[in-house]
Amino acid sequence: MKYRALGNTGLQVSEIGLGAEWMERLDQDTCTAIIRAAQDRGINILDCWMAEPGVRTRIGNALAGHREKWILQGHIGSTWQDGQYVKTRDAEKCRVAFQDLLDRMQTDYIDLGMIHYVDSVKEFEELLQSPYMDYVRQLKEKGIIRHVGMGSHNPAAAKAAVLSGEIEMLMFSVNPAFDLNPSNDDLNELFKEEYDQALMGMNPERAELYALCEERGIGITVMKGYAAGRLLDAAASPFKVALTPVQCLHYALTRPAVCSVLVGYTQPEQVEEAVRYETASEEEKAYAPVLAAAPMHAFSGRCMYCNHCKPCPMDIDIAMVNKLYDLAVMQPQVPASVKAHYLELEKTASDCIGCGGCEQRCPFGVPVISRMALAKELFQQ
Repeated sequence: MKYRALGNTGLQVSEIGLGAEWMERLDQDTCTAIIRAAQDRGINILDCWMAEPGVRTRIGNALAGHREKWILQGHIGSTWQDGQYVKTRDAEKCRVAFQDLLDRMQTDYIDLGMIHYVDSVKEFEELLQSPYMDYVRQLKEKGIIRHVGMGSHNPAAAKAAVLSGEIEMLMFSVNPAFDLNPSNDDLNELFKEEYDQALMGMNPERAELYALCEERGIGITVMKGYAAGRLLDAAASPFKVALTPVQCLHYALTRPAVCSVLVGYTQPEQVEEAVRYETASEEEKAYAPVLAAAPMHAFSGRCMYCNHCKPCPMDIDIAMVNKLYDLAVMQPQVPASVKAHYLELEKTASDCIGCGGCEQRCPFGVPVISRMALAKELFQQ
């Protein structure tokens, strides 16, 4: 296993990490087997954003006696209320939930205390002068959290946090489906030249964020490295070709400032699939030829999250709505975290007036109006 400096924190994290979200569905024996398999293969960073008491307890039991070998990401603002996950900025509810995390993890500190998911600049600016942020700072002063981080899916919100000086690291969604931004509106010209490992071909906002993080010493841990599995399935991928786990990992790990990719596992064998990246050949890692060979017709009707649909008269972030919808329908049930992110958008699919301007501008022929209706129905608004 190779390790990377997590920005300026002084921590060395494994290139392959463990995102524990899937463990909500697993029993104690399976959780323990996955964590032990990860530890044996040199993985040393684990993210637990979930508030559900059972999964926190199972992870804590699996870590018992091995806490010093792990760098833990724990989220401040992820709470369990009336039997369900609730994101909150209520400082007292955050305090109770974070103490619960410490107790169930059987530890008295968390290495990376995460400002739980901020997906708009407005929300971040409001947090800065709030009791919630006062609580985060108190945790840092007392050493209960060693470093302050933040999770986000929105490059503008993440950039605001980096520039504020409040955070030391960032958890961000990084993968080709989210990053790659077509350079023009002509479908016949798309993907004629292979993507390389530079920033060329990337969404400019995301490219700027990664470069800024590298410049400021803000390390990135990656969520959604496989786009919730979409990129591993040709039928579900926006490119209509399947990438391998190794190729997805290589894409993320070659972005500026990226230090670790937090992979979700449902069985110990999947740990081996991920850590095989460390011994893979350059040919096995190469993702560009696969994307370059993607069929041109694959992009028709599929949202590439490129934002060519802007501007929207109702100021809906159409790409984000489509992204959350796509992530949600990949799962048997809508993940609580995805629904929460959707409901926190300043404008949602319910605000769509069906003007059709977005559809006229979309180079991929995405039926945006009908997708807004589907998103509205899926998220029950």
